[in-house]
Amino acid sequence: MVVELGLFALVISCLLATLQAFFGLAGAHYGNRRWMAAARPAVTGQWVFIALSFAVLSWAFYKNDFSVLYVASNSNSELPTFYRFTAVWGAHEGSLLLWALALSTWSVAVGIWSRDLPETYAARVLGVLGFVSIGFQLFILLTSSPFERLLPAAVDGRDLIGLGLRPGPRFGEILGALLEWVLEDPSRNRRELLLERASRLAGEEGGDG
Repeated sequence: MVVELGLFALVISCLLATLQAFFGLAGAHYGNRRWMAAARPAVTGQWVFIALSFAVLSWAFYKNDFSVLYVASNSNSELPTFYRFTAVWGAHEGSLLLWALALSTWSVAVGIWSRDLPETYAARVLGVLGFVSIGFQLFILLTSSPFERLLPAAVDGRDLIGLGLRPGPRFGEILGALLEWVLEDPSRNRRELLLERASRLAGEEGGDG
């Protein structure tokens, strides 16, 4: 459930980025001072939720939550805590989320240090930054979510560890293959059947080596 909180926070952040873009650009265009003033709280709210999303993903790595495809593919239970944390942005999905957080942090800094600039100019800058944030976050949500669960399979990463498998890229591939196999025929979603198939897939890997 914690991982789903990260996905929800990312959705809320994207909505706030939309408000940031609208209030910043529309407010400057129509000279509406209330709309321009609303852009800054939207910036702050966006940062809070994107930071929460990144924190949730970091927590999943810290707790070795191998039911998350991204964690299973880019970490293992023997990694020291520091390296588990750096693995959060070690691949495509996590690095995009980190870039989104960096962009949001920069937007907060602009919101703080632009108060001496002309109001319409600052509002337009925040609006453009909001549009860029929308692009980043929509891309993550639609094509590169790091919160994808290896469900609804009746086994998870702990079951595979019990078979003697070590978390890593191949570990994630096996969990992904099990998921696809279950989605083809939901009647296969039985623990003993999936463990048998996992053993077979692991044996194929050993045979290839």
